[in-house]
Amino acid sequence: MKPQDILPDHQDDVQVHGLTVRKGSVGAFLASVRDWQDPAGSTATRAAAEADLRELLPALHALGLFQVLTARDPALQRLIDGGH
Repeated sequence: MKPQDILPDHQDDVQVHGLTVRKGSVGAFLASVRDWQDPAGSTATRAAAEADLRELLPALHALGLFQVLTARDPALQRLIDGGH
């Protein structure tokens, strides 16, 4: 399956189990994880990244992302598990 089979180029979001999942959600999650885990990051940056992660989690759970992937970082996995 190709990305355009899931979300055509002209479409920016998809409805999954009643939630709107925007194109780029997985990429935004990964970028936020990097900011959240960065020990050199400021407290404000890490807090903003955590807020972004929490906001993204329901859509990523609806996609089933965490049914096939597990975080290596136990703190991240706890965040994921609590983000239904």
